[in-house]
Amino acid sequence: MASENLTQVTEFILMGVSDRPDLQIPLFFVFLLIYGLTMAGNLGIITLTSVDSQLQTPMYFFLRHLAIINLGDSTVIAPKMLVNFLVTKKTISYYGCAVQLGGFLVFIIGETFMLAAMAYDRYVAICKPLLYMVVVSPQMCILLVFLTYLYSLTTALTVSSYVFSMSYCSSNVIDHFYCDTVPLLALSCSDAYIPETIVFISAGTNLFFSMIIVLTSYFNIVLAILRIRSSEGRQKAFSTCASHMMAVPVFYGTLFFMYLQPRSNLSLCTDKMTSVFYTLVIPMLNPLIYSLRNKDVKDALKRLLNNPWQASKSM
Repeated sequence: MASENLTQVTEFILMGVSDRPDLQIPLFFVFLLIYGLTMAGNLGIITLTSVDSQLQTPMYFFLRHLAIINLGDSTVIAPKMLVNFLVTKKTISYYGCAVQLGGFLVFIIGETFMLAAMAYDRYVAICKPLLYMVVVSPQMCILLVFLTYLYSLTTALTVSSYVFSMSYCSSNVIDHFYCDTVPLLALSCSDAYIPETIVFISAGTNLFFSMIIVLTSYFNIVLAILRIRSSEGRQKAFSTCASHMMAVPVFYGTLFFMYLQPRSNLSLCTDKMTSVFYTLVIPMLNPLIYSLRNKDVKDALKRLLNNPWQASKSM
């Protein structure tokens, strides 16, 4: 193609969840409700685990950072998505798209390894209870969270830099509701082999290593619980990780459904619905899972509602 016929893209058009005009307003209210519940639930978890003295443990330290990640993941995507339901011109600038992709990658990678850290925490608590406060010390918790954020940020910058190092010309229409790697790679008019390889290796490595940690931890947890002779002891041990065991399959199951089936079998509609689930619905569900299935969180909420001043003094 002649160079004069190539025009460098300065903005992208996000097609959204649906291009049907009659669904824009109903979908706006649906996703506004989802985002509102996500904000309220995750801010509630962050507040409770920060101010309640009985939730100052490693498990709730990791839960607080999972809530921060869930809040960030939704906030990177939802506000722009909600605005686009109400406007005719659904555009996002070139650099805005790059920032959105980078932010999404930071939080989605961060969530995979924060769940792995939480699984390791439960493994030590149940399988090595006498060593728990030594192995999962406050310094270790801070180190694990710091490394999670550092690795997520580094990987996100690397992947998004490769994606946006390509040339975008001609079409600028992204058939999605946010800037993601796959639709962006499809739009490029330059050789996408290296960026595609980087994206594939990054996604595969992150899923593989985090899943190894999670599966190994819970395999040993289940074995340890089965060795407990009393049913009351087994129930008590299981209750300490029941919420996490519900959240992990939901998150990883969605990612595996998205990335492990052949691209030819994944329609654009399915791609969008799956993306909605792990970017917006799961961040809304996590606070519900960890609060409704967790007696400590429910008791902390009651203490905060009954005596907020006393709760804040206990920090």
